[in-house]
Amino acid sequence: MKEAGRVTSRRLVWDKALTAKLFSAYHARGDQDARDELAKMYLNLVKFLASRFRNRGEPIDDLVQVGTIGLLKAIDRFDPERGWEFTTYATPTILGEIKRYFRDKGWAMKVPRRLQELSFKASHAIDALTQRLQRTPTVPEIAAYLEVTPDDVLEALETSEAYNFVPLETDHNADGSDSFSIIDCVGKDDRLLSMVDDRTTLSSALKKLSPREQHVLYLRFFEGLTQTEIAKMLAISQMQVSRLLRRTLQVLRDNLEPEAC
Repeated sequence: MKEAGRVTSRRLVWDKALTAKLFSAYHARGDQDARDELAKMYLNLVKFLASRFRNRGEPIDDLVQVGTIGLLKAIDRFDPERGWEFTTYATPTILGEIKRYFRDKGWAMKVPRRLQELSFKASHAIDALTQRLQRTPTVPEIAAYLEVTPDDVLEALETSEAYNFVPLETDHNADGSDSFSIIDCVGKDDRLLSMVDDRTTLSSALKKLSPREQHVLYLRFFEGLTQTEIAKMLAISQMQVSRLLRRTLQVLRDNLEPEAC
């Protein structure tokens, strides 16, 4: 049998007579073969609509599968007696299923659908009220706008924090080329971070030294002065500087070495 759904001059067309015949068989007699034939016939519509979301980071095959669910729902709910074109009825149903898929994928944790929907409504309400009031709306104002309770609004706003966490393994390039994942950019050893514990321990040990000992230590190891230069600066002998450094280093060593088990 010839393909009923095809592309002509970049426009999708279908055999309307065959469509009507198949719907009649399905709704009148529950003919599952007719339902399957309708699904095959309008699969090109699903592929066409799914292609609109090609650069959103999801495999096109997955989007077609999701869109096909919307197509089947449209087939089951469509009433030919109303005189609508099936494509007119099916298109928003298919798009809605795909958009819902992206919306659900954006939640970092499992959130009830009621709260997901209320969260989006609350976000839109905030935008609308901000324009109307020229200021940030209060929770009671948002609740009145949505005709829900303030507690519902607060719960929805808290829920929104779980939305749109960026997955670590995600292709962020629009065309899929030279893909990378965020995890490639994090998780490496941070030299400065690894020094945090050492700095904390050293700070505690330095408190065991006198101000003069701390000064000598600073001049020797942070300013890079020699013992002779330190002696001249402090007006003491080089031997005194040497003793101060030996004592200073011993105090630090005693406080930095781990205790024996």
